[in-house]
Amino acid sequence: MLLIAILVVLAVIGAPLFAIFGGSAMVLFSSLADTSITGAANDVFSEKFADSPLLVTIPLFTFAGYLMAESGTPQRLVTLSRAWLGWLPGGLAMVCLAASAFFTTFTGGSGITIVAIGGLLLPALLSEHYPERFSLGLVTTGGSLGLLFPPSLPIILYGVVAGVMIEKLFLAGILPGLLTMAVVAAYSMWVGAKKSTEREPFSMRAGLRALGVAKWELLLPVVLLFGMYSGFLRIHEAAAFTALYVLVIEVWVYRDVDVRTDLPRIIRESMTLVGAVLIILATAIGFTAFLIQAQVPMKILDAMGNVLTSKVSFLVALNLFLIVVGMLMDIFSAIVVVVPLIVPIAEQFQVDPYHLGVVFLLNLEIGYLTPPVGLNLFISSFRFDKPLAALYRAVLPFIGMLLVALALTTYVPTLSTWATQWFEHPGDHPIAPPDADIPDAASSETTPAKSGEGGEEIDLESLEDLESLEDLESLEDLESLEDSESLEDLDSLERDLVPRDDTGVESGRRQPPVSGARDDR
Repeated sequence: MLLIAILVVLAVIGAPLFAIFGGSAMVLFSSLADTSITGAANDVFSEKFADSPLLVTIPLFTFAGYLMAESGTPQRLVTLSRAWLGWLPGGLAMVCLAASAFFTTFTGGSGITIVAIGGLLLPALLSEHYPERFSLGLVTTGGSLGLLFPPSLPIILYGVVAGVMIEKLFLAGILPGLLTMAVVAAYSMWVGAKKSTEREPFSMRAGLRALGVAKWELLLPVVLLFGMYSGFLRIHEAAAFTALYVLVIEVWVYRDVDVRTDLPRIIRESMTLVGAVLIILATAIGFTAFLIQAQVPMKILDAMGNVLTSKVSFLVALNLFLIVVGMLMDIFSAIVVVVPLIVPIAEQFQVDPYHLGVVFLLNLEIGYLTPPVGLNLFISSFRFDKPLAALYRAVLPFIGMLLVALALTTYVPTLSTWATQWFEHPGDHPIAPPDADIPDAASSETTPAKSGEGGEEIDLESLEDLESLEDLESLEDLESLEDSESLEDLDSLERDLVPRDDTGVESGRRQPPVSGARDDR
């Protein structure tokens, strides 16, 4: 208890978050019998985390986002949006929303959008007589609006921690992301029409010209999504393609970034953010491994059993809980700490894992704006030299609009799940959460399961753990074994079911594997 109290005090006085997570994990593991503090590192350095190919996507997408922020991309996006949307009621507000959402997909809502897009558009909004409070709220909200669109960094982090397929999570977020944009756009159009702001007449010639200038940036998400969902690119390959594509167009096509002076600085700044994210993620993995080993999610579920009696009641409680989390924690910390706790509980209520991911991320998108410690509030306060209290009042109407989108997304799960049915890539296996077992590479190429009469799958792999041939009587359909593609499958099954000693003679009991030898199961 003394050590835990010390960690709490360190957190209050501003100790680094990774130190709090790492210290907590070591203290908790040391409290277990016959367990060393190094138990906290088991999941960090395993194939469940450190060997995951998904981790490579984080620095690559982050580098691409920083490179676009330091180039002329913000100006080109603003010009394009203004040419095509400036004629609408509240046209400049529409420009801000569209440009911010596109930009946030590559920056992950890290505040770069507020600095890059908001810094350009806030003076323009004020010059066209939009209310200052509305303008501040709009540019602050725009910093997280594209969070549900691929390839945003929070989606990738959620997929890594929750153990779901990131490509399908990208699809799940598209409709809720568009819905979020629509409700905020409706409010912005109402304000624009009410204040009788000036509209810019539409010109096809100007629109096509702006489209031609920004065509290389606009092609990126199209090529990226086509490559992933057509099977040409896996997620880590798509990340490498994105980084290379942005590097080429910004350095050699648009020539906005100088290789000798600008590029080293951009690499250093982007990798500083990546280092912060990865060290928090790694130490939090160790922390959540203890929570799962101690069955904390199940204890929470048991404690709330009298309150959470249905799927709807769970979703209501989840939204209230996550809004509070968003007020107190940044999005990366919330993902790595809270997701392993809520995923097992959601499974008990049969909540679709991709629907759960979208609801979680949308809550944290609202958390970016929620007083007292929403990240976007501090960034806007610093960037525009406004007191935090003014930002609190400015974002309240936008939080209300986002809560409407959250309610629709939460209680109409089809918005999140309908698109995930389109994508089934046989080679895409999600990273497993800390409590899952990872099969060996050899076991991933085993004989496919055969279906019995009741539609239930019977897998030859599942038979190798049977203690005796008598256990075969419990199987519903032995006739399904006739469909084995070759006699070699049955020979392998016989060797597993009837173990032999070193001389080849059948033994009465299956022998354990030799210590240090590889278990091919």
